[in-house]
Amino acid sequence: MSVWLPGAPCTPAGCATHQGPVARRITAVARLTAGLLTALAGILVGPLVALLALVLGTRFRHLATRCWTRAVLRAFGVRLRIVGRPYAPRGSLVVANHISWLDIPLIAAALPGRMLAKTEVRHWPVLGPLAARGGTFFLERDRLRTLPATVAEMASALHGGARVIAFPEGSTWCGREQGRFRHAVFQAALDAGASVQPVRITYLPTGAAAFVGEDSLPASLWRVVAAGELTAEIRLLPAIPAGSFPDRRSLARAAQQAVARDSANLPSLSVHQFVNSIPAAASSVRTPS
Repeated sequence: MSVWLPGAPCTPAGCATHQGPVARRITAVARLTAGLLTALAGILVGPLVALLALVLGTRFRHLATRCWTRAVLRAFGVRLRIVGRPYAPRGSLVVANHISWLDIPLIAAALPGRMLAKTEVRHWPVLGPLAARGGTFFLERDRLRTLPATVAEMASALHGGARVIAFPEGSTWCGREQGRFRHAVFQAALDAGASVQPVRITYLPTGAAAFVGEDSLPASLWRVVAAGELTAEIRLLPAIPAGSFPDRRSLARAAQQAVARDSANLPSLSVHQFVNSIPAAASSVRTPS
């Protein structure tokens, strides 16, 4: 694995521990079963939805995606809170901080679109087939030379009116702090003349949802369903209009600052007090980015 990959200091032992109310075991098992069955139902119904979308259009596909992802979150015992309104014009780049695999259905519940994810996600159980069918852009993170082609694909989709979703930190952070927004994805917005919609994701309590470092998906799933109360909030921040910034670095900085300004009253820092990035082998690289 290349050491240039983005990384975070977050670890399962240091960040991904649930300290709030705990659900009864039978409740946790019921949630896990219901969540997996609801996700599986979406996979099975997906081809039919795709066919109907050819006739009924993108609005129908987005409505079906929102209903399904909200059902998945509810089945896993996650309460959803959406603050703000989506940016109306077609062809916008949505960028968010990255905490968990839950970020994917959470954003889709509010702003359905085409995701940017690492290629490993294609082989994940449940999420992989859904990502592929949803038109996800898969990025080979350890092959830097493939990045320009992926950015060009994203720009083409934006130019055609699609909503594209990315996590510019390139790695998961536990939510107590966030990483630097990488510049590359913002080039797609510049090339397409598209606006950028910053989004702030928050989970309360933080530890139950965090999926960081060498954490495993089964362990993370169990923490989520075993949490007595878990609320996921997605805050839709004011959009950055197309042409507001001349280059991708300044655009990325503006989007990162917008998300950071909205992150008041975070828990006290721990391992994040002085570390900004570390080699990928010891960092959070498990989720789409």
